[in-house]
Amino acid sequence: MGLELADIFRQYGPAYRQKYAHKLLPSHRQAMRAIENCRTDALGGQVYRCDSCGELRYSYHSCRNRHCPKCQQEKTQAWLQVQQDLLLGVPYFLLTFTLPSQFRLIASQHQRLIYDLLFRASAQATQQLARDPRFVGGQIGLVGVLHTWTRALAYHPHVHYLVPGGGLSADGQNWLRAHHNFFVPVKALSRLFRAAFQRFLQKTPLFPQVPSSVWQQAWVVHCKAVGDGRTALRYLAPYIYRVAMSNRRLVRMQHTGQMESYVITFQY
Repeated sequence: MGLELADIFRQYGPAYRQKYAHKLLPSHRQAMRAIENCRTDALGGQVYRCDSCGELRYSYHSCRNRHCPKCQQEKTQAWLQVQQDLLLGVPYFLLTFTLPSQFRLIASQHQRLIYDLLFRASAQATQQLARDPRFVGGQIGLVGVLHTWTRALAYHPHVHYLVPGGGLSADGQNWLRAHHNFFVPVKALSRLFRAAFQRFLQKTPLFPQVPSSVWQQAWVVHCKAVGDGRTALRYLAPYIYRVAMSNRRLVRMQHTGQMESYVITFQY
């Protein structure tokens, strides 16, 4: 068996948490302990006995933490199946809303609040623009997925929405189609997104920490047609439960020659 994240956490987690206690969020400490205990006797389990030879086999419980590399494949496939069953027989679009780089430090320190505002502001802006008769003219549906890192594992909060190309009329009786291969204008959408996020943030103590220049610059919003939506769902599904540092990324752990000092090599 190769190197696992749980091995590293078990050996160095307690000392790390003690050294950086003032920087670690409660959710981070919880995730570390869950991964350390996953499929060990700390979580209990079952004992199986062969009636023929008498051999005993222990099966320990999984932690089921969404950040554990061992626990998420089945959940990913289950989520994907549910979403595929809900797809409509219409063209779909993939919208992407990215927070400017000036928010990364604040977002990392106040994740629950900033991620919530990211979802609320982007969804509200999309719904507002889609109700314009020039585009859809009705109520749309969205499936949103949060991403917080890039392929190079850099912190980069953004949200993807899978959106059907149309919506319901105000009376809920008619389906209103969007234009072929066009959903809404992204420049107008980015301005609405920025304005909505500013309004929401103004109601929090964090607003003075944001440079005023961020409200004048263009915010990044992207929109593209994705056919029937199935390929886009397969792209989004792993991110529902995927962890940034999976076991397969780990290459080796080497002692540096200094006391309690190691170098961990991983792929990205």
